[in-house]
Amino acid sequence: MKQLNVISLISVLIIAFNFNSIGQITLPEVKVVSLNYKYLRSVDDTAAAQPVRLLEHKVANYDIKNSDLYDEDFEEYYVSFFIPDGEILAFYNKEGKIYRTAERFKNIALPKPVRESIAQKYPQWSIHKDVYLVQYFHEVKDTKKIYRIVIENGNKKIRLRSTEAGELLN
Repeated sequence: MKQLNVISLISVLIIAFNFNSIGQITLPEVKVVSLNYKYLRSVDDTAAAQPVRLLEHKVANYDIKNSDLYDEDFEEYYVSFFIPDGEILAFYNKEGKIYRTAERFKNIALPKPVRESIAQKYPQWSIHKDVYLVQYFHEVKDTKKIYRIVIENGNKKIRLRSTEAGELLN
């Protein structure tokens, strides 16, 4: 019986050492570099509506070099991206780097700071419609992000502009 236990223990140890040696295979280093990481860092906002974020990520990951539009003779490319809620016009150089965008989204979910700021300054008013505008330039550190909002109270309407942080500009 002891002999069987010892043989079982030795077998388990041999199997365990083999699994460890298999698990320690070293793979070559892989570097993942996004060509448009500066664009994503500049426009990405966790408070932005999901359709906005999804389309911005699609723009950042678009590979101009593997598209039907690509021709080595052209220096820049203008590519439009559309969803029902908005659109992005992106300007790529021939390497595929985004150097400018013009973004416009209609009637998207406003970030919480914007909603709270409007509710505090304009109680009894409701949001009628909104437009979210983004302008990205790779040479400029600050990306312009503005919400244009129309609020209403009965027959009265007021047009507002707000930053993403909820600072009303009107």
